[in-house]
Amino acid sequence: MVVTAFSVALTCAAAAKSAVPVPVPLPRNNPLKNTEQENQQTSKPASVLFSEKKLPSFGRAMAIGYYPRGCLQGGVELPTTGPTWQVMRLSRNRNWGHPELVKFLERFAPLAAEATGWKGILIGDMAQPRGGPLPFGHKSHQTGLDVDIWFMPMPDRVLSKEERENIKASNLVAADGKHVNGKIWSAADVTFIRTAAEQPEVERILVNAAIKEELCRVEGNNDRSWMSKVRPWYGHDDHMHVRLKCPADSPNCEAQPAVPGSDGCDKSLDHWFADWILRLKIPEFGGSSAGLKLKDLPPACTAVLNAPAGPAGAAGAASAATEERPKAR
Repeated sequence: MVVTAFSVALTCAAAAKSAVPVPVPLPRNNPLKNTEQENQQTSKPASVLFSEKKLPSFGRAMAIGYYPRGCLQGGVELPTTGPTWQVMRLSRNRNWGHPELVKFLERFAPLAAEATGWKGILIGDMAQPRGGPLPFGHKSHQTGLDVDIWFMPMPDRVLSKEERENIKASNLVAADGKHVNGKIWSAADVTFIRTAAEQPEVERILVNAAIKEELCRVEGNNDRSWMSKVRPWYGHDDHMHVRLKCPADSPNCEAQPAVPGSDGCDKSLDHWFADWILRLKIPEFGGSSAGLKLKDLPPACTAVLNAPAGPAGAAGAASAATEERPKAR
């Protein structure tokens, strides 16, 4: 009896040792926190959610969605000071974009400086680190393919942070809104806009209607093929808004419809000089995309918003301490 019991015990022990372990399901990682996060992302405006992210998302760079309804994965930071450019309004943290936009600016800045005789260019808003709707100032600038470039030459010195916050761009439009300001406008402004429009990756350039009309007058019978890219839009009296085409590496980027075949120097310009349009006041801090919710953006933008932070650039590293990063596992 003792021998039999001992044999049974050995058999059971061996069986237990060789048995395949049954996986035990792990609990959801901090379900309360995830539920709270989902609730916040449902209730908060998308502009708030994206502006809270101080660093780009991890992942291959991609522009996602349409210019006024999208986001940016793997954004790249443009250095705030370069040989022929300086970024303005640094407190906004909007000097981010798709790598194609950063490369465009690094290439365009010296081209523009040489063409105009300026020391360089002053760069306004690009995009937030992860793109998305902005809390104020723009409806577009969401996919990392838009940039505002001031109608003002870069000075021959590096501007301080205070100067970059407070200096205002030159308004090239006269007080009546129908003409350019002859005291400020110069041939260099024409060259500046034309140099940007002639770049093959540029999809559109938005300027004030008075500037567009002056370009039509000055160019006259010259080759105006580049002018089809330059279109009138509200505001844009102190900067040009440059928009790039969807990059080849971004299949979820929605292209802008092609411009009409003409150069835009026709009766369509008359619309922009109607009294009701001239009376419109475009607030600097309007935030026309402030009403968008996360559900209004492409589904991939939720993943971009919740993704771990990617590498920080030189300026981004300083704010890394305030960004929520994934804990090591």
